[in-house]
Amino acid sequence: MKRTLDRRQFVHTAALTGAALALPTTLLAAGRKSVLVFTKSSGFEHDVVKRVDGMPSIVENAVTALGKKHGFNVTTTKEGRVFDSPEFHKYAAVLFFTTGDLTTDGKDKNPPMSVQGKQKFLSAINGGMGFVGVHAASDTFHTPPDTEDNANRYIAHGDKSDPYLRMLGGEFITHGSTPRLQDTKLVVNDPKFPGLEGVKSPVTFNDEWYSLKDFRTDLHVILTLDTHGMTGEPYQRAPYPMTWARMDGKGRVFYTAIGDRPENWSEPFFLNLLGGGIRWSIGDANATLTHNLTQAAPGYAEIPPKPKAKG
Repeated sequence: MKRTLDRRQFVHTAALTGAALALPTTLLAAGRKSVLVFTKSSGFEHDVVKRVDGMPSIVENAVTALGKKHGFNVTTTKEGRVFDSPEFHKYAAVLFFTTGDLTTDGKDKNPPMSVQGKQKFLSAINGGMGFVGVHAASDTFHTPPDTEDNANRYIAHGDKSDPYLRMLGGEFITHGSTPRLQDTKLVVNDPKFPGLEGVKSPVTFNDEWYSLKDFRTDLHVILTLDTHGMTGEPYQRAPYPMTWARMDGKGRVFYTAIGDRPENWSEPFFLNLLGGGIRWSIGDANATLTHNLTQAAPGYAEIPPKPKAKG
């Protein structure tokens, strides 16, 4: 039977559970900044965020290891009520690997965000909390109505996009299915961004590549997906941003669409990039954020053709 926690029980239990998952003992060192890793799946649940037999997921373990390496604390949760707790405002940044409308129970049945919690979260980012979005974070809070045929995802909504997506800087449309995974080249637009030191452009990489839209024009593009030679309708478009940074008010926002393949969570290139994004988001590393969207991806506004209905 599912146990319902009252507010005091939740805060106490979440703190203990998060600490146990993040670090094996009480190693939450004073003076270190803390990152909250949120992996609720109201939509599709990716393998890398699944907890098997109650053990931390691939994502949780990887970010915890990055915290140990770079000197920040990590707490992990799938509990949407955390955004209504006083503890939420103690984090320097929050990392999302999420899907769907997080204000609903959805697929994984974990407690959702409240509507007020979503607003508190967005206000915290705008006020100076860092944000890191990974892969499916752009497949979260789609601009309504998000119907089964995904028709609304093929429309550019611009300033009418969901506030979460405007904060993030872009929205997931679709990805290829035949093949789902493929090798392609990533153009490094900012080799000086934290974590990319010494990386030569382009980088050949294998993953499930998201086709994205509604890019904010103030993006600082870090990596661009070279679509030339790629297979599948989602990529029959000009190259477009795959990793970026931007400011949302006072908040540092970093997003990378990489991260579907479990194997990539042990790849140095990806982990160094993600570690750099986290360190930048919490203010432990700096970067020069030029608005380079039109230079890095002149055809960024193209949207791939919507698949024809079967029948």
